[in-house]
Amino acid sequence: MEPMDIVGKSKEDVSLPKATMFKIIKEMLPPDVRVARDAQDLLVECCVEFINLISSESNEVCSREEKRTIAPEHVLKALEVLGFGEYIEEVYAAYEQHKLDTLDSPKGVKFSGADMTEEEAVAEQQRMFAEARARMNNGVSNTQQQQKRSDSDPS
Repeated sequence: MEPMDIVGKSKEDVSLPKATMFKIIKEMLPPDVRVARDAQDLLVECCVEFINLISSESNEVCSREEKRTIAPEHVLKALEVLGFGEYIEEVYAAYEQHKLDTLDSPKGVKFSGADMTEEEAVAEQQRMFAEARARMNNGVSNTQQQQKRSDSDPS
């Protein structure tokens, strides 16, 4: 992708929060594995490129249907067109869960966290991270994955 491929933005302006991405990367790996900073940066860049690819294809699907707003169905179709069909079920399940999670909150109102303590918010965040990891690992917990790795380790 060229530096000005994203409308009105240079490549440097389009990124993901690195601290959050580094935390996700760290949580997905066993505790004894370290990742070099340049490898972390590369993973973040890959994520940005993946989002750009899905967004672009979603826009194409939307345009072919003569719609002006990209809908979740367009994103799911884009995944299929781009060869990521095996992820559609999991992505759709995450989308359905998101709808359930946001059903009670009025649209346009951001979560303030005022109704929970910082400790409760951190605990809730950790629970949500654990659920996301479990979904990413097809329901296999991090502990089970580490056990499988240690069982197959010949040393």
